[in-house]
Amino acid sequence: MIDKKTIEHIAKLARLHVTEDEAQEYSTQLAKALGHFEKISKVNTDGVEPMITPTEIEAYWREDVVKQDFSAEEMTSNAPAKAGNLFQVPPVV
Repeated sequence: MIDKKTIEHIAKLARLHVTEDEAQEYSTQLAKALGHFEKISKVNTDGVEPMITPTEIEAYWREDVVKQDFSAEEMTSNAPAKAGNLFQVPPVV
């Protein structure tokens, strides 16, 4: 079981204010969630190949073909502001 001190520490790290009642409720909920993970970790997975995705769908790969439909001047022609062949945007602070 996750104690009140652990809940308070997690809340402090997340910069949350947690009342006594909420701490007790979160403690129960986290204990249940960790119990589910404990059950999952006990499942025998010997001989099961790891999967990248949870489905059997094959990835569709196409050949990467380089083509240039527009020139840099054409792409920036409607820009409200540009610097050479680049879009000029306000500075981000």
